[in-house]
Amino acid sequence: MAACQGPASVPELSSSSGRSATAVRSLKVHSESERRRRERINTHLATLRRMIPDANQMDKATLLACVVNQVKELKRKATETTRLQATALIPPEANEMTVDCYTAAGDNRTTCIRATVSCDDRPGLFVGLAEAFRGLGLRMLRTETASLGGRACHVFVLCKEGGDVGAGLRTLEWAVRQAMGEVVFPEMACGDSSWSKRERILEGHCPVMYSV
Repeated sequence: MAACQGPASVPELSSSSGRSATAVRSLKVHSESERRRRERINTHLATLRRMIPDANQMDKATLLACVVNQVKELKRKATETTRLQATALIPPEANEMTVDCYTAAGDNRTTCIRATVSCDDRPGLFVGLAEAFRGLGLRMLRTETASLGGRACHVFVLCKEGGDVGAGLRTLEWAVRQAMGEVVFPEMACGDSSWSKRERILEGHCPVMYSV
């Protein structure tokens, strides 16, 4: 006698669209996932708008472009900081002074200067150098200082904005070098103030390395 068999199972249909219940559930799950994804995106965009100045009126593309530029700038600063930290700030025994001028990346109206000096330490040396840079219209971005055994080493990262940068790098280098020398070696300001005498005195005190 043949065993009784139940009716063959058939896909369960929804009453409204003719789709199976499984397909309807899958569609609901997908829609819910998309809704949560859009909410996460909007939440992150709102966070970015709070972090970027004047971003409330930006569309999404402009906002993201601004964030990309900010990240690039932070990366550049981090690279520069790493490069400076890799330089051992142990004051050498010999007097040294370097001035390195270069045009800022992507901005031909801004000149960056990296100036270093190693000499005998004394009160007011750092302040005097800072005042000399301000007198040249330079803005100080970062400084590092080390002092050991009566010797001091100062590293300055400066910038000068505006003007014809390309044609004035050499002139600016010499102006920074002279201003630093007059602070580090006060005897340069005594007697004959001619350029040639100052150059002879400065070169007698420290080797000067050029990089422009």
